[in-house]
Amino acid sequence: MTVQLDEHWALSPSVALRPEPFGALAYHFGNRKLIFLKRPELVAVVRGLESASDVRSALVAAGIPEAGWPSYLTALEGLAASDMLRRREGEVAA
Repeated sequence: MTVQLDEHWALSPSVALRPEPFGALAYHFGNRKLIFLKRPELVAVVRGLESASDVRSALVAAGIPEAGWPSYLTALEGLAASDMLRRREGEVAA
């Protein structure tokens, strides 16, 4: 599953994030997967997806330098593949 900068994504409603010193634990109550988010910056991006107009906006709001975006997109794709993130359908980028 690919995540594009101009798409709308959000944390799945079945997922809870628990803050930890290293970042957060993401637990999916439906498929019972547990994923470690090992960077506080990634946690900021994931939390910001819901209110951001698109992935690019969430990265900017979290203060991620553009040079780092490819690695964050890869991380978001991994979360999407585990159903931790879901595409917000029916929304158009501003």
